[in-house]
Amino acid sequence: MTLLDFVAGAVTFGFFACALFFLRFWKRTRDFLFQSFAIAFLLLGVVQAILALGNIPVEERSWVYAIRLAAFLLILFAIIRKNRT
Repeated sequence: MTLLDFVAGAVTFGFFACALFFLRFWKRTRDFLFQSFAIAFLLLGVVQAILALGNIPVEERSWVYAIRLAAFLLILFAIIRKNRT
């Protein structure tokens, strides 16, 4: 196990912890913004796990980059929707 593997695992754990954090707030408030953030961080954690376990050398050229893009678009959509209402 290298330092890069350890850091990738820590980042994956951090994304999943953030997803649980926002999920807890969503359970209390049922606000779409918290649900969107939880799903986005879950997607980012899945992408990081795929990159770490799949040994994908250049993530910008792979299909997992589309999942990361979807997570950021979900966050952007949730913020715009929250500010319009």
